[in-house]
Amino acid sequence: MAAACTRALCKVGGGILESAAARLPGTVSSYLAGSRRAFGTGGYRSKLLSSLRTGGAGRGRVLGCAVLLGGGLGLYQTVKFRLQQHLAEDDTKVSGGRGGGVKLTLYQYKTCPFCSKVRAFLDYHGLQYEIVEVNPVMRKEIKWSVYRKVPILMVDSDVQLNDSSVIISSLKTYLMSKDKSVSDIIRCYPEMKSVNERGKEVTEYSNKYWVMLGEGQAAALYPDKDAQKEEIKWRQWADDWLVHLISPNVYRTSGEALASFDYIVREGKFGTYEGFFAKYVGATAMFLIAKRLKSRHKLQDDVRQDLYKAVNDWVSAIGKKRKFMGGARPNLADLAVFGVLRVMEGLQAFDDMMENTKVKPWYGRMEQASLNHEGRE
Repeated sequence: MAAACTRALCKVGGGILESAAARLPGTVSSYLAGSRRAFGTGGYRSKLLSSLRTGGAGRGRVLGCAVLLGGGLGLYQTVKFRLQQHLAEDDTKVSGGRGGGVKLTLYQYKTCPFCSKVRAFLDYHGLQYEIVEVNPVMRKEIKWSVYRKVPILMVDSDVQLNDSSVIISSLKTYLMSKDKSVSDIIRCYPEMKSVNERGKEVTEYSNKYWVMLGEGQAAALYPDKDAQKEEIKWRQWADDWLVHLISPNVYRTSGEALASFDYIVREGKFGTYEGFFAKYVGATAMFLIAKRLKSRHKLQDDVRQDLYKAVNDWVSAIGKKRKFMGGARPNLADLAVFGVLRVMEGLQAFDDMMENTKVKPWYGRMEQASLNHEGRE
């Protein structure tokens, strides 16, 4: 995926270099012109194009190099994670109610589905936490961490929790077992390193879908037979399947890809020129990468149909007699699925999902449960 992104950036930069002497009549200028009609322009973009028209081939070469170097360095990090649509907020904020006896700091990208899962858990349980929005290009906010992905949750500034499912399972264990510290609980989720089928080293965690409880506590949390097994099954499904449907749907067309990056840049921690590259070059790269993901995960030509089927499968598994998979109240599977789907809000894929599936009633109940912190008891 990173290689595909690099190739896309090189093509864009090369196109600008080749067309500089001709005052940008080619593919890139046409793409930008079409984008202006559809989504409007920014002042910095107009200045760049103006300088190209008046400065000749020399300035065109400068911009081409900027795309290849600045875009290559910056957007390599921006687009290399297939589902991290890196929305950033400028301000650190505090959410939730009580702190559960610990200070929580979440390092995140707002529209990363894995970060959204963690926020869904924290909000539902009314836990007070601070957000540190990580710049998706430089990531200086987590330069202190050996673990370079998000989410990262710091507990009392000295215990680091990595991996969204580990964070959720360990915090749920903590809330149910007040006699154990978070540092004690995290030992139940040992880190394992391996090499995947593409030759890349990956980090996994044992037991990450298990809430570590004694027999009495487990019976209180899972009163129905097979409830824990069902919860684990669908939490894993959210990570292994549902999350892979987000990027191909959000970046399904060039227009949807540009709309997504317009939203990201408008809200994000990007400088002027960094934002320009992220919006136009990033949208192009992610559109191409989404096509590769579609092939890798064997999705249908119309990727919306896979999204609709997955969401309807989830609703069918809940059934007509339950408000949530957890029964009268959401369980960890409900929170995971809600967190993943929520990252599409405001985009065409989300509107289409609401219109063409049966998920809307459940989703509305989850929104209210999260806003009202209904799990804080």
